[in-house]
Amino acid sequence: MPRLTVPDVRFRASFLEAMAEYAAEEESPGNTRSRELAEYGASWHEPAGFARYVAAVREEEREDGRRPSGFVPGSWFWYVDGDTFIGRIQVRHRLTPHLRDFGGHIGYGVRPSARRRGHATAMLRAVLPYARTLGVDPALVTCDTVNTASRKVIEACGGVLEDERDGKLRYWVPAGRIQSGS
Repeated sequence: MPRLTVPDVRFRASFLEAMAEYAAEEESPGNTRSRELAEYGASWHEPAGFARYVAAVREEEREDGRRPSGFVPGSWFWYVDGDTFIGRIQVRHRLTPHLRDFGGHIGYGVRPSARRRGHATAMLRAVLPYARTLGVDPALVTCDTVNTASRKVIEACGGVLEDERDGKLRYWVPAGRIQSGS
């Protein structure tokens, strides 16, 4: 049964398979995977390089942790089934003006071969209680106006549309209660 877990080196093989799936898709420059590939992609195929990557991702959670300039602390969770990496979700501990408009508190992604099976909805539902422990309630979750799948995920978790800003839909999702249904 799939579950959220903290990033761990034991998922390296499956994580790398997922990154290869993402690479086969066209993506916009500047997203998280592009940044990670530029910084760690050459080394994460080796166990020690991947261990450095996992340690860096986990360090982003700490207030005094290293992270890219301008980034706020954020907690990463991987969604796995056994040793299979399915996707990941991040809870940003607070908002900057940019995140308030475009990124929100929570960002997530599911590997291409695992999409359209309810994983993103399950991930978002599962991480909302954690967001609440950080004082994030409701959580701002955004998606591109053309991303119908993500819009449906957010709405299935109780997201209430506030507005659209420059091609991004901005939803407030209650973290204080877990939504049921899909």
